[in-house]
Parts: sequence; structure tokens; C-alpha cells
Amino acid sequence: MLILIADAFDKSLPEKLSVFGEVTDDIARLGEADVILIRSKTKATKEYIDKAAKCRLIIRGGVGMDNIDLAYAKEKGIIATNTPKSSAPAVAEMAFALMLSTASKVCFYDRTMKAGEWAKKTKRSELGGKTLALLGLGNIAKRVAVLATAFGMKVQAYDKYVTSSDLAELKPTVEDAVRDADYISMHLPYTPETDKMINAELIKKMEKKPVIINTGRGKCVDEQAVADALKAGDLTWFCTDVYSSEPPSVTDNPLFGCENVTFSPHVGANSNENLLRIGQEVYDTIAKLKEEGKI
Repeated sequence: MLILIADAFDKSLPEKLSVFGEVTDDIARLGEADVILIRSKTKATKEYIDKAAKCRLIIRGGVGMDNIDLAYAKEKGIIATNTPKSSAPAVAEMAFALMLSTASKVCFYDRTMKAGEWAKKTKRSELGGKTLALLGLGNIAKRVAVLATAFGMKVQAYDKYVTSSDLAELKPTVEDAVRDADYISMHLPYTPETDKMINAELIKKMEKKPVIINTGRGKCVDEQAVADALKAGDLTWFCTDVYSSEPPSVTDNPLFGCENVTFSPHVGANSNENLLRIGQEVYDTIAKLKEEGKI
């Protein structure tokens, strides 16, 4: 068995996987690989899959699988899976760090101090007592809900696939979830239904001019609509780790023309601890499928 590590994983992973066969990061050997490991950088399109003539398994280290042509992989008899549990702690902490930084005006204070200003009269705010709306209530969002509850926030959520929750008050529609929210944290996969879910029409229904945090998928947000709302004062702040096109163009992406935005370069899952967890979940997946005779 040849295992191709196509993207960045923990450096200990090749040795760990060597019990299953040969491990390589040489992309030129794509056509020989039985198992391909990717993260968000590699796009397993139809063309990519066609080049992987011997592939029987693609593992996406992370949560979303929108960078894999799942229908075509299935047609070719390739098992495509991910590591859904590993990234939850890292991404949840990233989302909450962005939320905390906004409430405490960390970016504003840092920027003004570096400019020689002493903005002591500018007040911070606290998260306690505020309402957090979670869009999506999967593994990551559930951990955010636990953190938010510990800070004394009221937590509500919209997820069409979740019918009950001990962590959040479920709302029947997206509009209901965001209407009275002070903070909105997005944890959605990218699908035709979630495409530009945050848009001008939805923003108009937000009564409190909330802070929006997106650590899910960039295409779930209409970036122009968010930029317009920030400039009009209809949103207080926007924090994002993900973009409609990555890396984003500083000149073409309208968010870069806004002051009240916090950017990070899609690093929510990039903790050392998470890479180790992903590696272990990859190992367990290969071991299980090998034992079952599927690869």
C-alpha cells in the first residue's frame, strides 16, 4: 500500500502510518497511491481523481469535504471520508478567541497604541448576558456553546438537522436565530443551501447590529453585503478565518476596505495538538478499513 500525504500534516504521521506500507509526500506519485491524505489546500476534483488511478481511499484531515468531488469519488469506487471529531477543540477555541477579542476591543487597543494613542476612554464590553446565535450545531459549535455558557451567555442555534439540544435553544429558522443576537458564530458546511446565507436580506433582520464570526466556510457569507453593512453601521464587527477565495485578494475582496474586521489566514484547525489528533484519527480510519478488507 502506498499512502500519499498531499498536504501538511503532523511531522510524526509518516512514521506512524509506515506500518501500513510506504508513505510519501511526492505528488508526482499520485497515480500510484492507494490512499491519499489531504486537508484544505488540495482539491480532489474529477481531474485530480482521474490522475489517482489506483486510489481506494481519500481522507480529508478536517471537517468539511467540499474540496472533494464526492459523487465522482463514489462512482470510481473510492471511499472518501474525513476526521470530524479532531478539529472541534481547536476551531471552537479560535471562534471564541475572535469573539473575546472583539468584545474586549483587543485589535482596536493594539492598533491605537501602536499609533501612539491612549484610548483609555473607549470602553470594552463583556460577553456575560449577551446572546450568541450559532449557525450549525455540529461538533465545533457544541464546544463553542459550552464555552459561551461558561461565560454566562445565552445560547441559541439553528441547524435543520438537529431536533433537540441541551446546549442551545433551537430556533426554527435562520432568521429567528439571528434576530436578537449580539454575536453570531458560523459553523456551516458549504452547500447550495448555505451559499451566501449571510446576505443583505438576512442582515436587515438583525436587530442588534451584531458581531459575526465565521470559522466555517467563506462562501457561506456574501462578503460584499457584509462590507456594505459594516460601513453603514448595521453590523458592529466581522471576524473571519475563511474566505470565498483563498488566499483572499487584498485588492478585490471588499472586506479589506472595512475598518471593523479581524482577519486570520484559515488557521482555526492549525494547532499542534489538533494535527496530532487528526493524525491519530487518520491512523484509526486506515486501520479500521484495512481490517474490514475495504482497502
